[in-house]
This record gives sequence, C-alpha cells and structure tokens, in this order.
Amino acid sequence: MEDRKAAILSAVVEEYIETALPVGSARIAGSGDVGVSAATVRNELANLEEQGYLVQPHTSAGRVPTEKAYRFFVDRMDGPGPLDPADREQVQTFFLRSHREMEQMLADTSNLLSELTGSAAVVLAPDRDHHEVRSVQVVGLNSELALLVLVMANGTVEKHTLELVGLAANASEATLAIAAAHLSGALIGHSLSIVPDAPVTGDEKVDSVLGAVCGVLEARTASVDRAFVGGASRVAAAFSEVERVRQVLDVLERQFIVVTMIRDVIDRGLSVAIGSETGVEPLSGCSLVVAPYEIDGEAAGSIGVLGPTRMDYSQALATVAVVGRRLGDRLTEG
Repeated sequence: MEDRKAAILSAVVEEYIETALPVGSARIAGSGDVGVSAATVRNELANLEEQGYLVQPHTSAGRVPTEKAYRFFVDRMDGPGPLDPADREQVQTFFLRSHREMEQMLADTSNLLSELTGSAAVVLAPDRDHHEVRSVQVVGLNSELALLVLVMANGTVEKHTLELVGLAANASEATLAIAAAHLSGALIGHSLSIVPDAPVTGDEKVDSVLGAVCGVLEARTASVDRAFVGGASRVAAAFSEVERVRQVLDVLERQFIVVTMIRDVIDRGLSVAIGSETGVEPLSGCSLVVAPYEIDGEAAGSIGVLGPTRMDYSQALATVAVVGRRLGDRLTEG
C-alpha cells in the first residue's frame, strides 16, 4: 500500500478506536496528520472501501474499519510501546506486595490486567507438570484433614487439602511422616505429568493416606489447564447488543475453549488475533492480545486481554508485555 493511503487508513483506525464513531473525510483532512485535502481523502477512502479495508454504515456516513484494516494497522506497529508510567508503577507495586499462593496470584493478576486495559483479561496457569518435584510434606490439620505440600524445582509451592477418611482417619503425625517419606521416594526428581501408583507399605493406615494423596494428585492433573478470567463484566460496556454480550460471556465461562484459543493463537506465532482470527465465531467482534510468560527462562503459561476490535492495541500490547514479564519473574522467585 502506498504511503499516503496507508497514512489515511491508519488515521481512520486511530480515530475510530478513540471515538467509536464513523470517520469522515473532513475529520481526517482537518487533523493535519495526512497533509492532503478533504477531496483527496474522500477519494482514498472510497478506494480503501473498494479494497475491503473500510465500510460505510449508511449513505453520507463516515467509514468504519474492517477486520482487514485492523490487521493492517497492527502489522504496521513496531511492537509493544512503553507502558504509561502510572500503570508501570501499579504493576510494580502489585508484584512487590503479592506473596499469596500461586492460584490466588494468578487470579489477582487477571484482575490487574483487566483494570489496566479496561477489557476482560485471562491468565493461563503455568505448565506445572513441566517441573520436577523437589520436596513433599504431609502435615496433619485435624483428625479428618491433612495438608499435602509440594515444592517444585522452580521454587513454586503447591498446597492440597487431604480428606482423611476410612483407615486414614485420626492418622498420627508418625503415620503422616511415614507416608511423606514414601511419597518423597516416589515423587522427588520426577514431574507429575503421570501420577505414579500409590506405594504399598503393608501398613493399612499409611497405605490409606498414600491412596488419598494419589487421588488428590490425579484430580490436580485434570485441572492443570486452568484459565483465570478477570473483568468479564467489562465486556458488557464494550458492546451494545445484548446477544453479543451474552455470547462473549458464555465463551469466557468455558475454560477449555479459552485455554485452547489462547494456546492456538500463540502457537500460530500471533500476539494479536483479530475477529475471525480467534477461531471462535462468537468472538468475531473481538480482538485478543496475548503474551507468554516464562519461569526460569522457559515458556510456562500465557496471559491475554479480550476486548472489542476497536481496542487500544498499543496500550494492550504494552500491558501484556510488562505484566507477563513481571509475572514470570515473580513465579521464578517462588
């Protein structure tokens, strides 16, 4: 695309992102950004409409960008720009103060992303099975409950509640210690991608505790692919059609769809998926901006923001880049 036409198209996209109103030729010519007359702008807008970059809602109205225009606009960007200083300080403060368990921190991070961008936000849990187990402890809480504590090789700590029923009920601290010793032998140095069979010791109480642990680990494996969604209600403010809002909210409630969509976008090498590029039909009026985060220098999970196609792409890209980097650093620290 020739420079003049590209400049006019970019100006239309920027104006529509800011105002959500159809953009007329006088508005573009009067901005001083393109340096041509309103008549020239009108001719170029007509050409851009013929080429599928713009649509005209009705006769005499201004133009509205299409999915093709947003893709052109995003592809011309130089990548994530600098994050607003106030937002950067908010991110820094958040991670300095965040010392909760991993799942709570991921949920809080999704809410932080949503607050910063004004869009719905998603944080995918890290691939916990990628790391080996470094330590195992079983701590009694009362006669019916115990706590399984797993320390992974990257320093993250997982805590799972064990229900002590049947022969495991009223297990003594000595019984729990013996069970932890057997678990350590079976788990330390191994990942949890495949849950091992419960060790058999011959002690019925110990074996019952070990069985409870393996049951918890199997349930854990089934829930590894988890998405934490923050600010879903912000979708309602982005769309005027009630049915569109309902469809988008329905997608955000479906963990499998959200996880699959974000992983697919990243696997295709995209940082921005626009409209139909998300692969999810109800999101045809939305864009998804994503970024992976790393733990110990290795890809572990992903974050993203979902909003209308007229979202502020520069700000969204900058936000997911900074938050993703800080989240990875925080999880690496453990």
